[in-house]
Amino acid sequence: MYKRSEYKVIKGRLEEPRRFIQVVMGPRQIGKSTVVKQVLQEINQPYQFFSADNVPASNGNWISNCWSAVRSIMENQKAQSMILIIDEIQKINNWSEVVKKEWDDDTFHDRNIKVLLLGSSRVLLEKGLSESLAGRFEEIRMGHWSYTEMKDCFGFSLNEYLFYGGYPGAAPLIHDPDRFEQYIQSAIVDATINKDILMNTPINKPALLRQTFELGSAYSGSLLSLTKMAGALQDAGNTSTIAGYLNLLGESGLLTGLQKYSVDMARRKASIPKLQVYNNALNTIYSPLNLDLALRDRKAWGHILESGIGAFIVNEAFTKRFEVFYWRERNDEVDFILRKKDSIVGIEVKSNAEKKTDGLVKFKEKFNPKAAFIVGDAGIKVEDFLSMDLRTLFV
Repeated sequence: MYKRSEYKVIKGRLEEPRRFIQVVMGPRQIGKSTVVKQVLQEINQPYQFFSADNVPASNGNWISNCWSAVRSIMENQKAQSMILIIDEIQKINNWSEVVKKEWDDDTFHDRNIKVLLLGSSRVLLEKGLSESLAGRFEEIRMGHWSYTEMKDCFGFSLNEYLFYGGYPGAAPLIHDPDRFEQYIQSAIVDATINKDILMNTPINKPALLRQTFELGSAYSGSLLSLTKMAGALQDAGNTSTIAGYLNLLGESGLLTGLQKYSVDMARRKASIPKLQVYNNALNTIYSPLNLDLALRDRKAWGHILESGIGAFIVNEAFTKRFEVFYWRERNDEVDFILRKKDSIVGIEVKSNAEKKTDGLVKFKEKFNPKAAFIVGDAGIKVEDFLSMDLRTLFV
């Protein structure tokens, strides 16, 4: 079975002496539980796996019951150590307070119970971690599957990856468009919105949240003002509501709105967002074109290419911990600006010979970036760029 790079990280952390709670976070259907199960099959340590997926959110005692079960098994088997794994833990109200209490109790009584938590709602996980578990945990971030992974595991071509994205569960379905679209809608979109967002966050207009996602996904790779979005949506809401929904969708690994790069934070916050999906399948399921027709339509393929490259960049930003913006000044534009601490990198996606790249020159003159380059025609090959570790750009 194919092993993602996070396999080695998780295995190494669980083989270390008990030191921190390990938290694996990332969007739905990217293989978090699968990687953990692969690790558990190969390490020589007893474990217990629990899932909160169908546990009522109000049942805070459930976590303590899981802990009690592990302690009892450990005592009965006279085991020196035990691994406790809880999946989708963010679904339980006040989960972090309970985890803190149980973890500290084990620490005080010298119980060697290592803890691994998994979750698909980044915002709920990080809120709990920052509020109650500071100094007690380490994050292991997992993103959507990259081109290299989809090629190695499923034999995807570059064009197939750009069009169908990187969901491993959908890979066998790409030759049946109806099944592929149904899988993305039910297993990804519906599950994330209904379970990860609506069940855990007060939402006044659920229909508007879904419409924001659908419109934003269809326009992935494009600038679209919140005012225009509000005007295009049937269930009208103010721009601050839509901005809030974009934040929730971003924290769930579906869709984000990139801000304009500026040294002035206020100007960044007030900028028109550049919409960007985290997985290009979320963009192309709203396209009327199949892969063959999209490849023949130069303009349509240009949008798909830019959205696909953007999806790779925002996933790298999440897992490798850097920021992503776009830059625009009058008629000059750069598609993606990457920033880590004081280092910035400009990236322009060029899908055809007609697309101008004057903006990249102006950006270099104004900001003196660490690097600035073109991906596509007359630049780095798309396949080579999608195989890069973007951390190397800041070295």
